[in-house]
Amino acid sequence: MDARALRSEFPILDQEINGHPLVYLDNAATSQKPRSVIDAVKRYYEFDNANVHRGVHTLGSRATDAYEGAREKVARFLNAASAREIIFNRGTTTGLNMVAGGYARQQLREGDEIVITQSEHHSNLIPWQQAAKATGATLKFIPLQEDGSLKLSDVEATVTERTRIVSIAYVSNVMGTVHPVKEIAAIAHKHGAIMVVDGAQSSPHMKVDVRDLDLDFYAFSGHKMCGPTGIGALYGKTALLEKMEPIEFGGEMIDFVELYDSSWKEIPWKFEGGTPIIAGAVGLGAAIDFLESVGLDEIDRHGRELSRYAYGRLSEIEDISIYGPKGNRSGLVTFNLGDVHPHDVATVLDTEGIAIRAGHHCCQPLMRWLKVSATARASFYLYNTEEDVDRLVDALVKTKEFFQL
Repeated sequence: MDARALRSEFPILDQEINGHPLVYLDNAATSQKPRSVIDAVKRYYEFDNANVHRGVHTLGSRATDAYEGAREKVARFLNAASAREIIFNRGTTTGLNMVAGGYARQQLREGDEIVITQSEHHSNLIPWQQAAKATGATLKFIPLQEDGSLKLSDVEATVTERTRIVSIAYVSNVMGTVHPVKEIAAIAHKHGAIMVVDGAQSSPHMKVDVRDLDLDFYAFSGHKMCGPTGIGALYGKTALLEKMEPIEFGGEMIDFVELYDSSWKEIPWKFEGGTPIIAGAVGLGAAIDFLESVGLDEIDRHGRELSRYAYGRLSEIEDISIYGPKGNRSGLVTFNLGDVHPHDVATVLDTEGIAIRAGHHCCQPLMRWLKVSATARASFYLYNTEEDVDRLVDALVKTKEFFQL
């Protein structure tokens, strides 16, 4: 994989910020879009734009074919058993809320347990908090190791016969930790629980086979993997989706409507009320085509190599704290520079044309576990290079000088 050559596929990267060539290192928040994805969305609006599943005219048929064709691509991308197991939605947050609201609230009873970790993104914490409050279930947390990783023995000790749901991010958006979800899923299933995975940070970087991992639900977002914003998907096993209730009601998802009651379409359409995100699905399909043409294994290798290189280069800077494991890390590095607030670090870096993320990263409980209020995060993708990391390090040295550290 030639990251330098791939840069030319992303028009937004060909610009200067504050007089410097742009170095975009905020990919864990959202990735940039290749020309093929931009063109696919543009082409849909120029030639095929119509509502789906309704019209019998040519544009309606073409739009429906494009939308359902994208669902087939997502199913193949995840190795789902059927495209019926793929629900389009706005992204990972919506997908996890669908499981917590439409499945968990129907299935949980007082005294049941939901097991997660302290390192979860708020999108994989708050929905379970709300489900627990609504049902009388209990939230339990698998302890984190010092570097933010998990020990399977701790998972075994936390999951019990009362556990009904285990929900974990495949990759931490702060620590870069890659969790052993296949082994955790086996532990969950041994105790009769289902396994839910937040795939926001995994789908952009690695091949995910939901059947090999034996996941029950898996949610991801398109915008972090070269696709448009506002589109994502939830995978669920057919038997579980059949049990799950919709959380949004209205047109498109209905079968028959009477004055006092209604019935729903079959899966997946019973979960897609209203006009769906058609152009977003088309763009997501194009993003999958692009990523598969590059190769998910190559993207994974590249991200891990960049994170190792960045970990080493950042470690050369005095007064820097780096969080998360040194090894088994996906493509990001989270750090703090002395006592300088991360927002100030990010502001100075922006003057050098370098875009990073600063804040609590929607992980406030994890920030408290780390005993910090916020961190800075540099996250890498397939178009980033070691030269980008070197630019980051040089700019951080200037930041130290600016703040007289």
